[in-house]
Amino acid sequence: MRSFVLRPGSVALQLLGAVLLCVFCAMVVVPAAAAVQIQKVTAGGVEAWLVEDHANPIISVRIAFRNAGSAIDPPDKAGLSRMVAALLDEGAGDLDSQAFQAKLEDLAIRLSFDADRDNFGGTLTTLTANREVAFQLLRLALTQPRFDAEPMARIRSQLEAQLRREAEDPEARASRQLWATLFPDTPYGRPVMGTAESLPRISRNDLLRFVRERLARDTLVLGVVGDVTPAELTTLLQQSFGGLPEKAVSATLGDMSLAGSGRTVVVDMDVPQSAVAFAQRGLKRDDPRFYALTVLNQILGGSGLSSRLFDEVREKRGLVYGVYTSPVPLDHAALILGGAGTANERVEETLSVIRQVWRDFAEHGASAKELADAKTFLTGSFPLRFAGSSRLAGLLTSIQLENLGIDYLDRRNQLIESVSLDDVNGLANQLLSADALTFVIVGRPQGLTTSR
Repeated sequence: MRSFVLRPGSVALQLLGAVLLCVFCAMVVVPAAAAVQIQKVTAGGVEAWLVEDHANPIISVRIAFRNAGSAIDPPDKAGLSRMVAALLDEGAGDLDSQAFQAKLEDLAIRLSFDADRDNFGGTLTTLTANREVAFQLLRLALTQPRFDAEPMARIRSQLEAQLRREAEDPEARASRQLWATLFPDTPYGRPVMGTAESLPRISRNDLLRFVRERLARDTLVLGVVGDVTPAELTTLLQQSFGGLPEKAVSATLGDMSLAGSGRTVVVDMDVPQSAVAFAQRGLKRDDPRFYALTVLNQILGGSGLSSRLFDEVREKRGLVYGVYTSPVPLDHAALILGGAGTANERVEETLSVIRQVWRDFAEHGASAKELADAKTFLTGSFPLRFAGSSRLAGLLTSIQLENLGIDYLDRRNQLIESVSLDDVNGLANQLLSADALTFVIVGRPQGLTTSR
C-alpha cells in the first residue's frame, strides 16, 4: 500500500488546512451568555472586545467601521463601498492579487469584507499558528490596498453580472424596489450594490479616497473570539490597526422619513409566482420600546412556525410557501420589513389577509399564551447567536455598534422577559397600521396595479 505524504505547499495540505479550519469553527461551542467573559483590550486608540476560548486553535475577528456604508457613497457612484469590499483582498502592499490570495489559501486564512447601508465590515478567521501572517494581511488590506487594473476590471464585471442576475430574481427586484419606494431620492433608497450606470463611474482614485477617508481608528469596532490572550491581542492590534488614520472624514446624515405610505407598487415580470415585499415604520434600536417590538414581531411574523401571519396566510389558506416580518433598525430610519411569495392569481387575497392580520393585532392585541410562547422562543434561541466563534465575534461587534453595553449578553433575556402583555398590546395599537403598509409585488398579480 502506498503511503500518502503531505508536503509543505502541496494542494492536499492546503485543502486539509481549509477543511480543518471549517471543522474547528463548527466545533467551537461557546458557553451560555452568563458564562461568556468579555474583556476590553485597548492599544493605540483601538479597543477590541475579547472572549478568550483556548479549546481550539482558532481566532475569529469581526471588524466594523461606523458610518462607512453605502449611505454615504456619492449619489452618482452608488456601489462604491461594496466595490471596495470586494477588492480589499485582491492585492495589497507588495502582494498582487494572485500572491495575496495564494497566501490566504496556503495558510487556510479566511478574510473577507462587506458593506451595508450604515457600516463597512470585515471578517478574519485563522489558525492560531498563522495569526501573525493573518493579521499582517489584514493590516495590508486596510492600509495598503493596490486596486490594480486587472482585479478592478474583473470585480467590476462580477458586480455587473450580479446586478443582471438580480434583475431576473423576483425577490431581489422586490426588495430593491421597496427601498427605492420608501426612501426616494435619499441615500437609503440607493441600492447597496450600485447600478449598471454607477459602477463604471467608480475609479481607482474613488477607491483610494474611500479607504483614506472612511477607514479610521475613531470609527473602528472590533470583536475577537478564540485562542489569544489579552497581551497577545494588544500586540496584534497595534500592528494591524496602528497605521490607520486617527479620524475618519466626517459624513453627517440626517434621519430619513418613509415615503409611499400605503402604496402598492407592481413591477411586471413574467413569472408564475409573484414576490411580495412590504414594510411600515418601525423603531430604532435605542428606543426603550424595542424589546416590546421584538416580542410583538415574533408573534406577528417572526421566526418559527407559530406566527400569526404564518398561521393565517399559509396554514389556514395555503396562500404562500412562507411569510415573515422583521424589525430593521437603521442609523437614520427604522422599518418593520416583511416578505412573501405566492401564485399570481392569489396575490390580492394574500395582501388582504396580511392587512387583516395587521389590523387585528393593532385593535385586539396578543394573548397571554402568545406572549409566553414568544418569550420562550426568543430566550431559548438566543444562545444560537453565539454558538460558534465567528458568530460570537459578530455579536460582540453588533453590541458595540448598537451601544448596548458590555453586559448586554447577561441582560438580554431578562429584557425580553420583562416585556408585559400591556407593553406589546399598547405598542401594537400605537405602531401597527394596516393602511400604512407599503407593498411591492414583482410578477403578474391578477387584479392589482400600482396605486397612487
